[in-house]
Amino acid sequence: MSELPNENVPEPIDLDAHRARRDDASQTPGDAAGKTVPLSAGEVERMDTAYEVALDDDSEPGSGKVLVPVDTPGLAVPVTPGERLPIIPVHLLPQNLRATVRRALVRSGHVAAFHAVRSPWYGAKLTWFAGRGFARLVRNQLAWWWVPNSFALEQKAADGNELKEWEKIHRELKRTRLWRGGVLAAQNIGLAISAPIALNAAPGAVVALAGAGLVAAAAHYGRPAGQTLVGTAVVAPRFRKLNSDIVLRAYYAAGLGKPDRTDQEIRFGSQMSRDARNTGSQVLVDLPYGKGWSDVAGAREKIASGLDVHVNQVFLTPDKTSSRRHTLFVSDRDPLAVPVGRTDMLDCKPRSVWRPVKFGRDERDNPVNLSLLWASLLIGAQPRKGKTFAARLIALHAALDPYVKLIVVDGKNSPDWLAFKKVAHRIVFGTHPNPNDDDPIEHLRAILDEILAHIDRVNSILTTLPVDQCPEGKLTEELARDPRHPDLRVLMLVMEEFQVYFETEDQAVNKEFAAKLSRIQAVGPSAGVIIESCSQKPGSVGAGDVARLFTRYRDNHTNRFALRCGNRIVSEAVLGGDAYQEGFDASKLPVGDEYRGVGYLYGASDATPTVRTFLADHTDADKILTAARAHRERLGTLTGEAAGEEIERASRDVLADVLTVMGVDSAAHWDTIAGRLAHDMPEQYEGTTAEAISAQARGLNVPSVNVKRDGATRKGAKADDIRAAINRRAATGG
Repeated sequence: MSELPNENVPEPIDLDAHRARRDDASQTPGDAAGKTVPLSAGEVERMDTAYEVALDDDSEPGSGKVLVPVDTPGLAVPVTPGERLPIIPVHLLPQNLRATVRRALVRSGHVAAFHAVRSPWYGAKLTWFAGRGFARLVRNQLAWWWVPNSFALEQKAADGNELKEWEKIHRELKRTRLWRGGVLAAQNIGLAISAPIALNAAPGAVVALAGAGLVAAAAHYGRPAGQTLVGTAVVAPRFRKLNSDIVLRAYYAAGLGKPDRTDQEIRFGSQMSRDARNTGSQVLVDLPYGKGWSDVAGAREKIASGLDVHVNQVFLTPDKTSSRRHTLFVSDRDPLAVPVGRTDMLDCKPRSVWRPVKFGRDERDNPVNLSLLWASLLIGAQPRKGKTFAARLIALHAALDPYVKLIVVDGKNSPDWLAFKKVAHRIVFGTHPNPNDDDPIEHLRAILDEILAHIDRVNSILTTLPVDQCPEGKLTEELARDPRHPDLRVLMLVMEEFQVYFETEDQAVNKEFAAKLSRIQAVGPSAGVIIESCSQKPGSVGAGDVARLFTRYRDNHTNRFALRCGNRIVSEAVLGGDAYQEGFDASKLPVGDEYRGVGYLYGASDATPTVRTFLADHTDADKILTAARAHRERLGTLTGEAAGEEIERASRDVLADVLTVMGVDSAAHWDTIAGRLAHDMPEQYEGTTAEAISAQARGLNVPSVNVKRDGATRKGAKADDIRAAINRRAATGG
């Protein structure tokens, strides 16, 4: 913690004594009810906002001695509840006016003396900055004369063996340098002639004033970034002044230890200090033996009460060295209410999904980046808590990567995703025909089939590539951007309110979507399919197999982001039960407009930061997506509906459907396949038989082979044979 200077520290004002005088005065006959006795001149003179407001003074408990900055606007004069405030501020009352003026003069004198003592150093800094500014000006003029990047232009032409282009560039550079050299020569000649004339003709005061202005301008131009010429004479920090006694008081009040028992004492593993960004105080705390992280995580609000701060200012972080050790961080102010600003994607430059997205900042103001590849993200929250904005931020990052196929499925059919039509490979709105989508259910069915076929195609291609191109059999950034392999693009599926597709009016459709989404969730990430799912209802969806598959789809997301949730059950559904056991309950996140976009990011790293997401509103999103479309058009990577292609689906794709119901099985009997098809897709396969499915598959070049499953050997199909048939059909256009 910052310390107060030892000299000239005023005595604290004894408010108890003041109240006693006021109470005594109120008993005097003739005094009006509610009349306030002003502070004495000495008390007013001792008040000064230059000193720390010690909310926890080191004096005896209950003394009530605090420093009160009476000239702070909006700060109430210390009075009892219900008492009338004085019409004229205390420090401007006639009997206190002289002391107020004296205090102001002392303060001004301190500032003047502070800067006067340092004036030689200011002069040296001014001279140095002015010299830097003059040198920078000369350097920039020389660079302008020589034409920036001229060497790169000539080198590019030389590398391409374009002699004529090189000669053309060289001639143009010579002409440009000749003209700019003439401009600089004229400037310098003009200065050399006019400067002596001006010095002799102008009055001395004007010359001195102009010289001072030029020196100041040069110093400003040459000033290093982040440095100022004049220092700060008065600093008034206002934060909770922590010490060991206050922290111990809080922990003992929270029931985490007992001060009268040696084996139940709270101890410290480090000295109390400010954090690196000087935004709060922190200390390592060792709980008594037998107490652990779950105990302290559940007592966070009680600790905040013991510290006499808001719970939003208290942050606890487990320590890897011991289960009973953790870091206590107390912020000077509520960091979650401080907005982090708009996204840097407003520069509209291309991004890469192979690089983490800049998602926001945590409670310590550290940047929070989120990796997208090989992972999936579940976002959940109450309405109007920032869920869609957070999801859209991730999607905008993918949109700025021109090599990503973006698929958007907006279950709530809102305007939030309309602008993505500019870049989306596929896009679906709602569950019923609407102005934005004439048949969303059929379109989604076709999209899911397309994604499954894409996954199988990627895996098939990767198995044929040599090790030097495809190390470890995984997709690489080079392959995903190689124009020779357009089928190896990264694909991102964004589903807003995805639960609505598990509870449509048609149970058969629910089963089909549930089965296909679960398979995409299981095998998609390894093939470069990124899944982002959003929901305000992450539980109690469907029944039977639909409910089971919904839960599996929800729980298999590797990363979770929970904003404010309605209750603990919803929070657990989003973050998982483990997160709640670790003390993270999104239903306890603060409420208010200033807290929109604040949530827990679980699973992305060892820590679980409380993230304030960057902002991209509708206007920002439209600007970013317009630039994203331009990037794709320039590179020729605009595909699907954004490129004007119509989405089509055959009424029945036997190979894709068989592969879907096989799930993770490498092979299955024909009767098993037929049963699954009839169960999961009854609208197309109700009443089908093993012989019928076998005949159709064999007609599509899938061999019928002996399959040993569950101790029985019968005819069936292998998943690899089905994928091979799908690839052959795609290659021949069949």
